[in-house]
Amino acid sequence: MLRILYVEDDPTAREYIHKGLAERGYTVDVASDGTEGLEKALRGPFDLLILDVMLPGSSGFDLLREVREREIDTPALFLSARGEVADRIEGLNLGADDYLVKPFAFAELVARIQAVARRSLAEPDSGQLTIADLVLDLRRHAVERSGHAIELTPKEFSLLEYLMRNESHAVSRGMITEKVWGYGFDSYSNLIDVHINHLRKKLDQDFEPKLIHTVKGVGYVLEVRGASEA
Repeated sequence: MLRILYVEDDPTAREYIHKGLAERGYTVDVASDGTEGLEKALRGPFDLLILDVMLPGSSGFDLLREVREREIDTPALFLSARGEVADRIEGLNLGADDYLVKPFAFAELVARIQAVARRSLAEPDSGQLTIADLVLDLRRHAVERSGHAIELTPKEFSLLEYLMRNESHAVSRGMITEKVWGYGFDSYSNLIDVHINHLRKKLDQDFEPKLIHTVKGVGYVLEVRGASEA
């Protein structure tokens, strides 16, 4: 579960984003100015900083500069009405991982958060993603559960990788379409459901706990659940 620090002086925007991210399952702490934001960022730990640029106290740029000078490498994403190329370059040069210009669609913010999380939470040294007894080896393009090799098609492997990189976060058919099949694929096709069913038979049918779950009205999630949640 990602823990996010969101620094924004506009109370309406702060409440809207806070509520939306919390509903998506993120743990969100907020600050209303640069001084409070810096204090919280230094106390941490957080998995992601979301920073407005124009803040009272100190700017989002100053905040991130101080954080990086303290050798804190928490991923950071700027949200700002300042959308000039020079502003975006400055933010990225200060060590931000992304820069989103206001106004923006909330769905795009969530997608960018997930992209930053994937980059920061990936395991480049081992090349593996692990959840419970399920192991996906990116280098060998192999999957095991409880030590048993699982044969997957290339598309099943890509779908499983996407689900594992978004562990405990529900992903919609539209999100799966974009990230696994690419633009132009019909998200209303039953092909995604067919592939999910194939993964369930291969990964869950003969193993416990069950890992792939349907989120009614949303899509799917891969996570370990207690007996009362399954």
